[in-house]
Amino acid sequence: MSQSTHRPTSEPPPASVSATARRGVKIVTPIPGPKARQIVEADTRLLMTSTKTSPVAAESASGVWITDVDGNRLLDFTSGVGVVNTGHCHPDVVRAIQEQAAKLMHFAGTDFYYRNQTELADRLTKLTPGDFDKKVFFTNSGTESAEAALKLARWNKQRPLTIGLLGAFHGRSMGSLTMTTSKPAQRARFLAYAGGGQHIPAPNCFRCPYKLEYPSCDLYCAKILKELYFETSMPPTDVAAMIAEPVMGEGGYIVPPKGWHQEIKRILDEHDILFIDDEVQAGFGRTGKWFAIEHHGIVPDMVTTAKAIGSGLPIGAVIFRKSLDYTYQGAHSNTFGGNLVAVAGALATLDVMEREHLLENSRVQGEHLKKRLTELQGKYEEIGDVRGLGLMVATEFVKGRADKTPHVKLKDRIIEEAYRRGLLLLPCGKSSIRYIPPLIITRDQVDEGVDILDASIAAARQAG
Repeated sequence: MSQSTHRPTSEPPPASVSATARRGVKIVTPIPGPKARQIVEADTRLLMTSTKTSPVAAESASGVWITDVDGNRLLDFTSGVGVVNTGHCHPDVVRAIQEQAAKLMHFAGTDFYYRNQTELADRLTKLTPGDFDKKVFFTNSGTESAEAALKLARWNKQRPLTIGLLGAFHGRSMGSLTMTTSKPAQRARFLAYAGGGQHIPAPNCFRCPYKLEYPSCDLYCAKILKELYFETSMPPTDVAAMIAEPVMGEGGYIVPPKGWHQEIKRILDEHDILFIDDEVQAGFGRTGKWFAIEHHGIVPDMVTTAKAIGSGLPIGAVIFRKSLDYTYQGAHSNTFGGNLVAVAGALATLDVMEREHLLENSRVQGEHLKKRLTELQGKYEEIGDVRGLGLMVATEFVKGRADKTPHVKLKDRIIEEAYRRGLLLLPCGKSSIRYIPPLIITRDQVDEGVDILDASIAAARQAG
C-alpha cells in the first residue's frame, strides 16, 4: 500500500476570507447558514428524535476539518463521536474501501467464508491484552458488541447477574441498556430491560460518592464490592460478569484511580467472575495505547470494540478468551457482522495507525491539550476539573469549586459559542465537555481549538 500524505505533521489547509486567515477555521456565514437551516428543518420533520447537539450540516471533510453545506470550515474536536481516529476520509482507508466494494461487498461472514475477516480477527487477537488464545465475533456497533459479550458471559457461567457502574454507557438496545446508567432519559419508560443488571458507584475521585479522598480512601470504591454488595444484594455465585469502561465515556470521561482495576479484578477472580472491558469509545489509540485498559495493568476476559475500528464504517468486535466460545452453532450470530467493505476499512485503519504512529501522537498531543486546558482552568473558576488520558480529555464545569455544583447551562452555552466560531464539541456527563479530535491532529491545531474554546468560554460567561 502506498505511503499516505495524510500525516500527523501536515499543516491545516489555508483559510482565505476569514478573521482567522492564518489558521484553518473559516467562517463565511453564521452557523447554521441558510442551507444548513433547510437541512435541520427537514431532519427535524422526518427523522426520529435522537441526540442532536449542534446545527452543523456537513458537506465534506478531510483530516480534522469539516466543511458544511454553506462553505464554513470547522475544526472537529469530536471525531464523529470518537469514530474517525485516523481523520476524516483518510486516503488509504478510502482506497481500501473502494477497492473492496468493486470486488465483493457482502457474503455473510457468519454463514460462509472469506479471507479478510480472518486477517482482521488475527490482528485483533494479537493487539488485545492477554497471552492466551482468543477468538473474535464481529458486530455492527458498540451496543451490539456489548450485547454479544453479555450473552457470551451468561451462557458460559449460567449465572443471572451482571455488575456495572453507575454512570456507565454501554448502548441503548435492551440488553446493553440493562447496564447503561449514564442518564435517566436513556432508561425511562423502558422497564423491564433484559434483566440481571446490578450497579455500584463509579470510582469518581472528583465527586467521590463516599466523600473520601484518594489515596487515603484505600480504594474503598473497589473493596465495597466484596465487603458490602457481595454480602447483601449480589450473591457472587449468581454473578456471571462485570462490564466497565476503562475510562467512562458518556458518563463524563471519568478516569478511575490507580489500583482500582487491579482490586476489582482480584475480587472478580476470587469468585470466578468474568471481566468485560468496554473499549468502544476508549479503544484504538484514543488514550495513547491500543486499548485504554493497558493503562490499568489488568487483562480482561473480553474486550468490546466499535467506533474507531472502521474509521467511519459500521463495524465492531468482541475479542474473548477462546475457552469461552460456544460449543454449538446457533446460540449467537448476525447478518452484517464482518462485512467485507467494513473489514477492509478496518484493516486499512490499523495500517494507518501503525505507519503514522498515531498512538504516540495521541500521547504527545494529549499532553499538550491537557496542559492548555489546565491553563484555562487557572483562568476560569468554572472549570472544576481537567481529566483524561491521551486525546480522550474533558473539562467539568461547576458553579463554584467549593461545592462543585454542575453548571449545565454554561456547558451548553460554551458548545453553542464554539460551533459559531468554528469548533465542534460534544458534551459528556452532566456538565462536562469532551475533547476527542482525530489522532492525526497537530500541535498548532490543538492550539487553534483551545484558543476558540477560550473565546467561547469568555462569551458564554458574559452572556450569563
